[in-house]
Amino acid sequence: MNAIVSAKWVLARMYEPDVVIVDCRFALGKPDSGREAYEESHLPGAIYLDLEQDLSAPVEADGRGGRHPLPDPAALAARIGKAGISNESRVVAYDDQGGAMASRLWWLLKYLGHDNVSVMDGGFKGWKEAGFPVTAEQKITIPAQFLATVQHNLLAEVYDVQDVVAGAKQATLIDSREPARYRGEVEPIDRVAGHIPGAKNVLWTEGRGADGLWKSAEEQAARFEGLGLAKDDEIIVYCGSGVTATPNVMALQEAGYTNVKLYAGSWSDWISYEGNSIAIGNEENRKD
Repeated sequence: MNAIVSAKWVLARMYEPDVVIVDCRFALGKPDSGREAYEESHLPGAIYLDLEQDLSAPVEADGRGGRHPLPDPAALAARIGKAGISNESRVVAYDDQGGAMASRLWWLLKYLGHDNVSVMDGGFKGWKEAGFPVTAEQKITIPAQFLATVQHNLLAEVYDVQDVVAGAKQATLIDSREPARYRGEVEPIDRVAGHIPGAKNVLWTEGRGADGLWKSAEEQAARFEGLGLAKDDEIIVYCGSGVTATPNVMALQEAGYTNVKLYAGSWSDWISYEGNSIAIGNEENRKD
């Protein structure tokens, strides 16, 4: 399956028995809003998975793992199976947050070895604007068996990033957050401002065009070409908590990069370690 599918593609296949549609709507700071929106109206047959309850582990007291810690693979596989997703399912995820929450599920399923997963372009808003059907009726979910084959090559741990910063490992770090947060000028969520030293800033929302739809593979490639990367260079992508980095991971894949990893704990995990260094401002202005 393609990483991105159109609303028309979903409309044409939504009643096929192996298709599972997942509503991932979620608003940071309003943890109940996504489920409430789902209960009010969603794609026919869609199930709901919550960013914090289903797609993240509980937050650790010391902050390790970040604000949305990576779930234990076995626990996540069990939750995926309980939602009616099997290894044979074709999964389509959508949200109303520019694809960030849906991309989180896309990446998690890839991490568990499930490639038949896509994000619906345009999200719920685009679906409704197209005049496609919605409902408040919730389908009865029949649990399925989902066996995970964890793809460790898709994940970067904090020690991998530490090695990059120390110069012991070759990789390019990409920070997906807003430029002002990257530069350390503002920090509305985490307790420390700034970025991981050496990281380049590529805002995740720039993966969509003015119409809100996903850019073409060629346009995605143009976003990253200034970094001077070969297609097989190792790239580690992060954001605040491992959510909005996933659209950039998907964009890099669309652009043809083959060695892309997610630092799942991201900035909120990085700053939980006292010895980790922090950079402020733009990288070209740094004086080490």
